Amino acid sequence: MRKRRVLRWLLIVVAAGVLVLAALFGVAWALTPIPDSTQEDATAQGSVIYYRDGKTVIARQGIDRRNVELAKVPRHVRDAVIAAENRSFYEDSGVSVKGTARALWSTVTGQQLQGGSTITQQLVRNYYSGLSQERSVVRKAKEIMISIKVDQSQSKDWVLEQYLNTIYFGRGANGVQAAAQAYFGKGVDDLDVAQGAYLASVIQQPSRFADPEGADLDAAKARWQSVIRAMTETGALGADEAAAQRFPELKEPKKPFQLKGQAQYMLQQVTDELNRRGYSDEDINGGGLKIVTTFDKKLMEAAERAVKGTLPQATPKKVRTGLAAVAPDTGEVVAFYGGNPDKSQYDNAFSAKVMAGSTFKPYTLAAALDNGLSLSTRVDGNSPMRVAADPDHPIPNDGGRSYGQIDLVSAIRNSVNTAFVDLAQKVGPRKVAATAEAMGIPAEQLEQHVDAASFPLGVASVSAVQNAAGFGTLANAGVHMETHVIKSVTDADGVKDVVKPAASQAIGKGAAADAVYAMRQVVEYGTGTAARLYDRPVAGKTGTTDDSKAVWFNGFTPQLATAVNMFRDDNETVDIPGYGVQFGGQLPAQVWRAFMAEAMDGEPVEQFPEPQGVGHAPGYDQPRDQDRGWRDDTRSREPEQWDEGPTAEPTQPPFTDEEPPADLEPEDDARRSETFDQDFGPPSVEESVPEPTAATDGDGGPRFD
Repeated sequence: MRKRRVLRWLLIVVAAGVLVLAALFGVAWALTPIPDSTQEDATAQGSVIYYRDGKTVIARQGIDRRNVELAKVPRHVRDAVIAAENRSFYEDSGVSVKGTARALWSTVTGQQLQGGSTITQQLVRNYYSGLSQERSVVRKAKEIMISIKVDQSQSKDWVLEQYLNTIYFGRGANGVQAAAQAYFGKGVDDLDVAQGAYLASVIQQPSRFADPEGADLDAAKARWQSVIRAMTETGALGADEAAAQRFPELKEPKKPFQLKGQAQYMLQQVTDELNRRGYSDEDINGGGLKIVTTFDKKLMEAAERAVKGTLPQATPKKVRTGLAAVAPDTGEVVAFYGGNPDKSQYDNAFSAKVMAGSTFKPYTLAAALDNGLSLSTRVDGNSPMRVAADPDHPIPNDGGRSYGQIDLVSAIRNSVNTAFVDLAQKVGPRKVAATAEAMGIPAEQLEQHVDAASFPLGVASVSAVQNAAGFGTLANAGVHMETHVIKSVTDADGVKDVVKPAASQAIGKGAAADAVYAMRQVVEYGTGTAARLYDRPVAGKTGTTDDSKAVWFNGFTPQLATAVNMFRDDNETVDIPGYGVQFGGQLPAQVWRAFMAEAMDGEPVEQFPEPQGVGHAPGYDQPRDQDRGWRDDTRSREPEQWDEGPTAEPTQPPFTDEEPPADLEPEDDARRSETFDQDFGPPSVEESVPEPTAATDGDGGPRFD
């Protein structure tokens, strides 16, 4: 009787315990839903940035993963993974009872956690948010409940697809597609049986088997052989087929992707533009984007050769040179040289802004032509000139030379300071600023200078990219195209977003044609003769600020506009040992010619439009012999310190009132002459890579491939 009572109470306790456990399990089940978010690293796909050909990689950003549909993973690869990791995958309920019991016991007793997790459990642990990697009974119980729920709510194929795209395979490869590339240099759909079995082997110890040698290689071969054997046991391979398999040859591991040279600057510009276009850093690092840039690899190399091959070895380290090339009809920045990224995070083409000097005069010319004046309009070229707004600071021409009343062609050919001050007064400084802004110079860089008498002489600071784009507006019949460095962005789902730059008519077509005509005279007869391309027409303008603290040459053909600047990072005079103090028509023009000669090689020779004589009938002053070969353009006011960031540039620096040289009277027409080719020789251009070839892209514009 006593034994029966004890037994009865024991049964009651056990039953109560079961009920309590069932109740607790029910509560836990109800309180443990499938997480509604995934771990960021589990689904993130890195983005790849390409040159304009869409094939050559510039940089990779984020996690190396490329998701692939299960249907594109060969059956033998799937079978290998199942044989290695979870043979009962298609039959179990998402958990392994034996494996889970073994793992729980190991956790409770403090022993090393053993294997036993199913593919579903591994996915849950690595895929969903809210599950830590700590070894605890609570975490394991939570994993089990979620795994069961996932198995009930999702198909087995869905689980396997997510698993194959999530699991880490070593060599920095996340997911089976990236792993196939990392280990065998091919897509997962091209893997053979032996290769698929090796990837299944790697899952167990990805770090050890990533590049095995010695004992690790022996262990990797043993693990691979066990996977092949398991595939025969599951029926995935026949005995003869298994016996025919040989350990696969592994591809040499790639070194971690490193940005070199100009690629560091390219990545920064691409990232900045993506951010402006609404792509977050998370999108870039984890969105699996394919980003095709406007940069042409061959022209990028040509830009670097032009700078390094032209500048003498004695060039001081503080002298910085920037180059930017923009396609006028698309606004695409096809090439640039930004300096040495190991020495400065700020590049010389996009970031650095230095005083424009006389390269700003074409904007004044364009404003005048677009507001009713013509190339035959006469302006005062006498020196010095006193302006009512600032009578205490007379504006001189270089050397104090006076030119008398001259037309606008002569004014820009000889870069006459006083003529452009007079011209700006005639057309109105605000209209000059509006025109420059319409052509691509940001208003905030102009506004603080617009009321200064010297505004038309280039006291505002600009970047090489901005100046190239502004001149490109003239080459494009007065239509300004939004400057950009991205051609297209394709997301992980294959949706392609093609960049369509904004276009605006900055000045009239006739005004642009007349301005181009006048600027051609600069290269043919004026201050920019060192930039001539003897097989095609060139229009351009030199620029030299006071004391040569910034020197420029900007020029263009109908197909390509390029700006070259030189300055010092301490804002001192650009003085090259053996070459002396620099002017825009010297080394900057030679760098420009070296680049453009290579960039235009093989491109069709296109002609500029004839001048249209806007305003009234043209009648231009012809260049005189003494106009040819003049040292350089007349210098403008003291340049500001170049701008690397948000620091505001100083306003209205003082004029330097230079006395004319003793051997040159102000009214004397005889001008000093320097022949650059005789003094310095032609620029050195190495032809170490294939020449660019002409082609057209989809919208009919030139393409530099």
